[in-house]
Amino acid sequence: MNDNAAATEPAPSRGVALAHTVIRRVPFTLGFLVVVAIAGLATGGLWRRLDERSWFPDIAYGWPPLTEGKFWTPLSGWFFGLTPFQYFCMVVVFAGAVGWTEWRLGTVRTALVCLSGQLIGVLGASVTVGLLAHTHLGWADRLSEVRDVGFTTAAISALAAVSASLRSPWRLRVRAVVMAHVSITFLFESTFADLMHLIAVAVWLPAGEKLFSRTEHGFWPRTRREVRMLSFAGLMVIATASVAVYFFPADSLLGPTENERGSLWSTILTVVVIAVVADQLRKGRRWAWWGTLVYGLLHVVLTLVLLGVAMGTDYETTGALTVGTALLWAGEVALLYGGRGAFRVPVRRKISGGALTGTEPGDAVRALLARYGGSTMSWMITWPENKYWFAADGERCIAYQRHAGIVIALTDPIGPEELLPDTIATFTDRCETDGLVPCLFSTTRAVADSAGELGWRSVQIAEDTIVDLPKLEFKGKAWQDIRSAINRANKEGIEFHLAELADQPFAVIEQVRAISEEWVGEKGLPEMGFTLGGVEEALDPAVRVGLAIDAEGSVHGVTSWLPVYGPGDEIRGWTLDVMRRRPDGFRPVVEFLIASACREFKEEGAEIVSLSGAPLARSASTDGAEPIDRLLEGLGAAIEPYYGFRSLHSFKAKFQPRHEPVYLCYRDETDLPRIGVALTKAYLPEVSAKDLMALSAAGH
Repeated sequence: MNDNAAATEPAPSRGVALAHTVIRRVPFTLGFLVVVAIAGLATGGLWRRLDERSWFPDIAYGWPPLTEGKFWTPLSGWFFGLTPFQYFCMVVVFAGAVGWTEWRLGTVRTALVCLSGQLIGVLGASVTVGLLAHTHLGWADRLSEVRDVGFTTAAISALAAVSASLRSPWRLRVRAVVMAHVSITFLFESTFADLMHLIAVAVWLPAGEKLFSRTEHGFWPRTRREVRMLSFAGLMVIATASVAVYFFPADSLLGPTENERGSLWSTILTVVVIAVVADQLRKGRRWAWWGTLVYGLLHVVLTLVLLGVAMGTDYETTGALTVGTALLWAGEVALLYGGRGAFRVPVRRKISGGALTGTEPGDAVRALLARYGGSTMSWMITWPENKYWFAADGERCIAYQRHAGIVIALTDPIGPEELLPDTIATFTDRCETDGLVPCLFSTTRAVADSAGELGWRSVQIAEDTIVDLPKLEFKGKAWQDIRSAINRANKEGIEFHLAELADQPFAVIEQVRAISEEWVGEKGLPEMGFTLGGVEEALDPAVRVGLAIDAEGSVHGVTSWLPVYGPGDEIRGWTLDVMRRRPDGFRPVVEFLIASACREFKEEGAEIVSLSGAPLARSASTDGAEPIDRLLEGLGAAIEPYYGFRSLHSFKAKFQPRHEPVYLCYRDETDLPRIGVALTKAYLPEVSAKDLMALSAAGH
């Protein structure tokens, strides 16, 4: 009996502790909802419409109560719902939105946001419709007679404000949801509450950014994936507007939508087409970007023309749906143009200089890489944003990207070693024929030497950190930190899993995405690309990931490993690419992940592990170096506070690696300024020259 009692005692204790925590963390939310419940019970509003009561005009807010001198109504109307269903919906929304905000921002800040947001929304909407009453806007005339109650504006204000305190990508997602709701309802429904929401969000989005932003600042998406997802969401908002107008026609700010709905089949067709294109935008397809941008521009321009005709004639050539949708398209076009660097994935990569009949370029590249082998960075050429040049014999390949008239060949050419000089020369001729300037980026010493024999010059831009596995043992004082990380992980029940990310459960993949995007959000500049992969690249079945997972299934860190091929379809090692840790997780998780992966790769017979080369970071001093070396050293120092490449380089020293230089090869010093611009575009397509100048100034 006592044993059973002891076994069941912790459960209620945990429940009581949780209740105490909730009461302590969200007293404003709970207190407000208690007052709302008491008011609903006392007035019968929980089961009967309030606007049927004789005293309703004395508590409801709007323009009429203000003209009647009932200045208490912006506060009194806050505690009620118009109908029982509205009561239920508002309580759910308020509990979720305001409770979450209070948990993050604290009670005093949340109360101030909710109170000010509600008052700003009520008074702003009331004065707006009052000033616009008796004009040609029938919408304003109608709303100037409205009396309303409710507290959703406080909840919307809280969401707008708390979004500033979130990390990427959640800050963008919350803002996207809030703005989508406000935009659709205001443009196509245009009720008094919709106007209140719009005004409150317009105030508290920038105010929240100013007051509550912690690690990130600004409203523009920070990564390519965020740009793509926001563009995808924008198209889906337009599709949602079509559906909402069809099923819920209204007399909106822009006029009635009843006669513009079209048929059900046309609405379905519109939604299907938008969904298909939106999905391709989500994947970063270039054709989808062009198609959407051109269509959106045409839609906006045509609407402006029709508006001009309507204002100059007696014919009604436009309606609420046309104008409202055009406004949404204008926002989508601005987003697509501003984030154009995120949409660079071609449908099919063309083969120039050679022919591979019936072979997809990506498959051909992987086959050549397996046949002839490559450097520790060669797997990066399989990533989708690269294009390929093939020699006429189909046995040699160079991956490249083109920016600012520069063709950046990425890593070593793939093919027979003895044909390397001819491969470089032939590729150079092809570039010159097209009026382009070639350079070789992130190459090994062998390629730099071969290029030097052809008159090229080279400069070291990084160091590859190599760990030789056959004799690897974590013994001695130098390995103390690594051993401590492994032992601590074992004590805390954190296990290492080496697997293919694509095969992992959905929950694990989403945790990996969240960890990666939080890491990117902490940077002062957008996500880098080119030779720095992310989660999408880690989902390749040929890539393996190391996961640190605790007993509850939480992912504390992740590393991804790219295969390093030797000749004869043999994987001789693995290269570290993604390296992310959860900010509040197991602290030495990266040391644990790398050491555990090295152990498993060693047992599998691998020869090496590359911890990758950190761009613009190296061990050698620049004393007596050429100007280009000193320039790169200065650039590396400038961006160190933002991306920490040098700190990363120092961290890798814990694994006692040997270093191999990584080179940039170029033909003429006069090409270097353009090469610098091209490399900037490759790594940071969203960063402007002005941003780089500011970055350089900050570095000094």
